[in-house]
Amino acid sequence: MTVKVLLADDHPVVRGGMRSFLEREADFSVIGEAEDGLQAVQLAEKLRPDVIVLDMMMPRLNGLEVLRQLTKRLPNTRIIILSMQSADPYVTQALKSGAAGYVLKDSAPDELVKAIRHVFSGQRYLSLQLNERLINKFIQKVDSGSLDPLTLLTEREREVLQMTVEGLTSAEIGEHLSLSPRTVETHRQSLMKKLMIDNQVDLVRFAIKHGIISLYD
Repeated sequence: MTVKVLLADDHPVVRGGMRSFLEREADFSVIGEAEDGLQAVQLAEKLRPDVIVLDMMMPRLNGLEVLRQLTKRLPNTRIIILSMQSADPYVTQALKSGAAGYVLKDSAPDELVKAIRHVFSGQRYLSLQLNERLINKFIQKVDSGSLDPLTLLTEREREVLQMTVEGLTSAEIGEHLSLSPRTVETHRQSLMKKLMIDNQVDLVRFAIKHGIISLYD
């Protein structure tokens, strides 16, 4: 059986490298590439891959939001986060948002191959550089943890949040999401009220803390 794989990373060289070594596997077929989160969602819905290899820090729509949306829309598609971030909060949020696997970008290529096979067979996979025993620890945290403030926001508000902290204007956000600038402003006001944030600086700090954007990419 051929495993259909979609690659989502904003760096063309990274995507090209992944495609090159994945297509050496006789049972893998790379059916598409996405350069930002919005495109990842669109291609996933169109192509229906078995596995998505998804960068955590994506422009327009971050990996966690892509996870949230596609876990609901494509429950049979397994998603592996590929990230430079190894800190517990990033891994926890990824698992909580629906990731079947988490692989660090400095892993050997063979590890990504192994991760794809694991998640395709219905298992979870955590990068070998991380402590494998942490999977259960993370899941326990998810089950017993406090409310994630991002769950207070609608899907559209989370999209507006990311593009806002990336520095896009209301007009630019509206163009990406097919909304009027006024509607974008309404969503921004609503999300800031829900998060009890009243200025742009604190909104950026919130986004960094919750893995929406990173100081390092």
